[in-house]
Amino acid sequence: MKRFALNSATTRRWPLPDLVAGCVDAGVGNVGLWREDLAGYGVEAAAALVRDAGLTVTSLCRGGFLDAPGWFDENRRAIDEAAGVGAPVLVLVSGGLPAGSRDLDAARAHVGEAIGALVPHALAAGVRLAVEPLHPMFCSDRCVVASLGQALDLAEPYPPEAVGVVVDTYHLWWDDQVWAQIARAGRAERIACFQVADWVTPLPAGVLLGRGLPGAGCVELRRFREAVDAAGYTGPIEVEVFAEEVWSRPGRVVLDEAIAGYREHVA
Repeated sequence: MKRFALNSATTRRWPLPDLVAGCVDAGVGNVGLWREDLAGYGVEAAAALVRDAGLTVTSLCRGGFLDAPGWFDENRRAIDEAAGVGAPVLVLVSGGLPAGSRDLDAARAHVGEAIGALVPHALAAGVRLAVEPLHPMFCSDRCVVASLGQALDLAEPYPPEAVGVVVDTYHLWWDDQVWAQIARAGRAERIACFQVADWVTPLPAGVLLGRGLPGAGCVELRRFREAVDAAGYTGPIEVEVFAEEVWSRPGRVVLDEAIAGYREHVA
């Protein structure tokens, strides 16, 4: 349980003070936060709330969407928010194809250039940028980075302390190259964040909310954990689930189920 972290997306409708109190009561010491949590509560107030409760912020979601107007300033703000709340990692979801474009190669090249533009600010703030590959079904509108290999290629030109990658079981379980790429990430010291969620079918309309708590689906979650361990990653393991069926239940019930699933299927 020392590595278990509750990502606030899993209990999306649980107000931040209740989430913090619930984690303390359950003996959970780590939380991953979203920028929406900070927007509704304030960065300084959120930082004080978490710090005074003795919790550690493992990551902040999210930066990225580098195809959007104003992406540079928005991501600099996200870096500052991560530093302000004490998150060592800012997760980046790259964004999809620019409007009217079909040029996937150019879109990925822009992501690499944009990351490079953000690196000096991230280093100065002490925040590590973590490139998250998403499942290919999100490639057009949400994330042109669709595999761990692509994420590592984008991170490679920059120092490991500045740019790493996210290993998210929901997005990567399908890829037969993922085990070799996790080992590659370990050799380069690039694993910045490890998130677990299960793949549950049939997917809902819109597909975004198709995640399940650990054990609810078909992913070899323990194999992923063993692979990142073997690659040298010893950091937090965030349970991050987007699902209406999960969000509709009380936060403490979801937290208890997440812990039970983590113990049985991940740890």
